Amino acid sequence: MTRRRPVPVWLSHPFRWQRQPVPRAAVLRGALSAGPLLAAGVALGRPAAGVLAALGAMLAGVNDRPGTRRSGVVHIGLPALAGAAGMLAGSVLAVVAPGWWSLPALCVVGLVSGAVSVVGPVSSTAGMQMLVTTVVGAGMPMPGAPWQKAVLFLFGAGWLLALRLLLRPLRPRGGALGGERAAVAAVFDALADALEAVGGPQAEAARRRLTTALDRADEALRLRGVLRRRAGAAERRLVARFAAATALCEASVALLWEAQPLPPRVAEGPRRLASAVRTGLPAGALPAPRPGTPARRAFDTALLEAATVFGRPDAHDTGAHGTGEDVHRLPEGAAAGARRRVLGPAGREYGLRVAVCVAAGAALALALRADHWYWLPATAAFLVKPDMGPLFSRVVTRFAGTALGVLAFTVLIAVPAGPWWPVVLAVAAGALVPVAVRHFAALTAVVTVLVLSFVHIAGDTAVAGLRLVDTALACLIVLLVGHLPRLVDTDARVGARLSVALRRTEAYLRNVLDAPAPDHTAGAGGTAGAGYRERRALRRAAYRALGEARAAAELAAAELPPARARAGGWLAVVASTERIVDAVTACAVRLENGTPRPDPRYAQELGDALAAVAEQVAHRRRGPVSVLPDIAVPPGCDTLADVAGQLGRIRGEAAA
Repeated sequence: MTRRRPVPVWLSHPFRWQRQPVPRAAVLRGALSAGPLLAAGVALGRPAAGVLAALGAMLAGVNDRPGTRRSGVVHIGLPALAGAAGMLAGSVLAVVAPGWWSLPALCVVGLVSGAVSVVGPVSSTAGMQMLVTTVVGAGMPMPGAPWQKAVLFLFGAGWLLALRLLLRPLRPRGGALGGERAAVAAVFDALADALEAVGGPQAEAARRRLTTALDRADEALRLRGVLRRRAGAAERRLVARFAAATALCEASVALLWEAQPLPPRVAEGPRRLASAVRTGLPAGALPAPRPGTPARRAFDTALLEAATVFGRPDAHDTGAHGTGEDVHRLPEGAAAGARRRVLGPAGREYGLRVAVCVAAGAALALALRADHWYWLPATAAFLVKPDMGPLFSRVVTRFAGTALGVLAFTVLIAVPAGPWWPVVLAVAAGALVPVAVRHFAALTAVVTVLVLSFVHIAGDTAVAGLRLVDTALACLIVLLVGHLPRLVDTDARVGARLSVALRRTEAYLRNVLDAPAPDHTAGAGGTAGAGYRERRALRRAAYRALGEARAAAELAAAELPPARARAGGWLAVVASTERIVDAVTACAVRLENGTPRPDPRYAQELGDALAAVAEQVAHRRRGPVSVLPDIAVPPGCDTLADVAGQLGRIRGEAAA
């Protein structure tokens, strides 16, 4: 019997789509955003103003993702400001450097936009919007002064943001902290899922989902603290419960590392705590502790402390794990780390690729038609973004979505329904945007209908077919540039993120093995609480960096064979690094529960080895990784032995 060969990832990726519930509130906001603004412009006799405002609302609607209200302010507001700046710059270019004279400026904007995009998701969206609106402002003929166009764009984005802030239930679930409560409750649910998966084949995936839930809750609470001066009693209580969740998660990682299946009753405690966070009711009786391994004892201790936190009427004292006030502080060195990414190899590589793609697209569009040349370079700007999926997948889904959108608009606009029919199409398409984000092709189709409705209202009624041709040309440009050997370096893209993860893992390892074990009898304001908060921050930073590295490695593994060959082995390196962080966490739990502290020289040797691997990964250029010394870990330190073993695997994979 012949075995069927699996479908290559690069070929199957275009058919993947996200499974998620229908966001009814976002659908309502989408229907009330771009369409009504377009209608207002038509009714007032200023269709161009309506188009610009609707464009701002449309791009803001693409960023209208689930999350807290404050996360919406950041994820929608910051890209909107960048988009308004791009609209202003593009409109100025249309006046002072029209046509071919704008190409040098577009190269500079593309270089900056691409370099800034490597910092994180919000900066990536902001960089893309700045570039796209610069192209639209420079290449789409619209009446009005440059500052007026920027204000109209910002007004449209602000309109959708206002809808997000105002359109909510009169009695929102969970009260004023409904979004933050849901994020913290999701941590406890993910923790229960991880405990149920201990010792099974889904344990690693469950641990990564737990890490994602922690990241989202951390962001929600951090943004609330940054955007609000003083926390109330309910917020302090929620922060304390999140601190209790992180302590439980640390012990659960140690259980995952031991890989011994747990009885179902162990997951009951986090499930009840999740329900208590959502409803505000008491958690009830939690499972009684049972004797077992150091990790199990640590988990039972953390569960007991969590029960104490949940049973406390106020949140002024949260025990030895600290008050959680550090959640409200921005990570130290965040600005310096962002600068290193922007100016590092990944920022330079991505910025140069964006600049070349957009400039080539603009030049070709200007050569074909100098009056409406914005579509081709704007499409190239969207296509060149790697965080939207592998290159081949982006190209295929973008062209398919554009073709579907053009076909749908051509059929629908032929309906003899009067001059307001494009506004109706814009309302319907705006409502579909939150649902279409599940797949890039679906989102492209809906956005294509929206944009064609805009330009139809603006007076350009014969552009549908030309837009499909421009999209095909943009796909060819990006596909060609995306595989140039000296312009696109997958190793630099993935290696930069992985080297950051390795360095943060090194800092976490040194903190665990060098710092004295926290004294749980000390108060929250003492050095013990500060020491635990520092360790927790380092652990969160390591897992967050590993999540980014894994996403980059998985994307590289789904590229076409030439690029994928250059990225070979990265996923194995990420998996070994994740195992190292898990082992270090298990070591921290054991040290807290009485395991003798190892000789300091092992901490020094392991830290130096991690630093050496991080340096080699950051500057990898097809050469072998330098030989690391063999680390003789003493008997009984099985967690450190696992760290040393995973380091050996990383050395072998990175040198392959």
